[in-house]
Amino acid sequence: MAKGYRPVLRDQPMLLPVDMREWLPSDHLVWFVLEVVEQLDITDLERQRRLGGAGAAGYDPRMLLGLLVYAYCRGVRSSRRIEALCHTDVAFRVLCAQDVPDHVTIARFRAQSVEVFAGLFAQVLTIAARAGLARFGTVAIDGTKIAANASIDANRAQEWLQQQVAGMIEDARRTDAAEDAAGTLDGERVPAGLRDATSRSARIRAAAAEVAERGRRQDAREQDRLASARARQERAEAGQAVVGRIPNGPHRLAEARAHLALQVAGQQAKLDRRAAIIASGRTPAGRVPRPVEEHSSVIRARRAVQAAEQAEQEAERAGPAGPGPAAGRVANITDPASRVMPTRRGFVQGYNVQVAVTSDQVIVALDVVQDTNDQHHLVPMMAAAGAAARHLHAVTGQDEHRIGVVLADAGYASDANLTAPGPDRLIALAKSRDHAHAVRRDPANGPPPPGSTPRQAMAHRLRTPDGHTLYKRRGATVEPAIGNLKKIIDRFARRGLEPVRSEIHLAATAFNITKLHRAAAA
Repeated sequence: MAKGYRPVLRDQPMLLPVDMREWLPSDHLVWFVLEVVEQLDITDLERQRRLGGAGAAGYDPRMLLGLLVYAYCRGVRSSRRIEALCHTDVAFRVLCAQDVPDHVTIARFRAQSVEVFAGLFAQVLTIAARAGLARFGTVAIDGTKIAANASIDANRAQEWLQQQVAGMIEDARRTDAAEDAAGTLDGERVPAGLRDATSRSARIRAAAAEVAERGRRQDAREQDRLASARARQERAEAGQAVVGRIPNGPHRLAEARAHLALQVAGQQAKLDRRAAIIASGRTPAGRVPRPVEEHSSVIRARRAVQAAEQAEQEAERAGPAGPGPAAGRVANITDPASRVMPTRRGFVQGYNVQVAVTSDQVIVALDVVQDTNDQHHLVPMMAAAGAAARHLHAVTGQDEHRIGVVLADAGYASDANLTAPGPDRLIALAKSRDHAHAVRRDPANGPPPPGSTPRQAMAHRLRTPDGHTLYKRRGATVEPAIGNLKKIIDRFARRGLEPVRSEIHLAATAFNITKLHRAAAA
């Protein structure tokens, strides 16, 4: 039974000086962030600050850096929200030492540090390696889509952008003509709408340039795709096995028919061999082959021919007036560098973030790309992870800072990625359920058969017990890391490719510091 109630004295002045070290426990993340930030070399940050002039004293860049890093650890990215928390949250008050910076100061500091955050990310990675983290025995690489600071409804087609640019040029011409006629041209005056680099007219011009450049790249990719489809068709007609879905285009039907003929011939050859064995008086071994028209490969190949014939008929009905490649060329007038990205939940205006994660879920390399497909980014990410491993090995001298094997899902499967120089790798050739079914149905042992293609060798290795067990680590390595990274940053606050890359390095720095703090506590 309580004796009474404790007094609530909100108007009682503090009788002793405040000691902020007593506000939070000694193992709080704030103190750890401050310790890590104190170890960082912030020469590049200090170089951006100008001292000795008139006016009030500026904020310490180390304090602003610690404030930003801790805010990102908490998943807070809005500069206004950070300023508000510096008034109300004890941890933020400790970070800023109760000298609250304005949200403009915080936003400007983040914008001016675009070229610095990647270097700070590398420094924190070195600290984690010296603490025993970042084990490179397995490195998993994957991509994830993160929304941009732009609306998907702000996309405009090439024709609209060209009209807007032409209208701005015509307005400028009329204004120049009027000023020349009046003799009132002021060479020092800049139109109000063009003073700010982020104004609407400047972004429309940037979007027009972006969509024009994208059109040139798309035309080049279309030519490469047609050449690749033609080569596939020639291999199929020559009786060679061609792996993968038949691409759309004028060569689709011919390749589908050639593939069907190859499957029919292969199954008929099995039946003929069995009939020859029986005719010779011997007993054939193995299961009785199914009739040609009932075999699953023949059925799938026949369906592919039917689908190709239907697609060709629809293309003929559409005629030459159908939409061409330029019809889908759009650019966003809010963030011209962002793209419309497909996800499992629909489409999002954003970027494709590539992440390389070690076996203990430390992010060692990352990049922001504009492609919706991951396939072309495996080799650059392997190179970035390899550079990080070599740097950490030079610092620590530990063998765990050498890459053992790289794991990647089927989005990276290509002959170029399978045969590119670099570390050992396991790349899935199908979805997880198909891969698991292949392991149960057709397990393998030992090295792949002589003369195997890169895909056949990889498929064989994935069906071995060691390969299957090793690849299963991919999902448990990179997927949780991406999920936790997106708790920190599920939408970019900056706009433009380089500012977005800077921001993702800041978020990854906060991710690794949080990981290091939890490991130290454990």
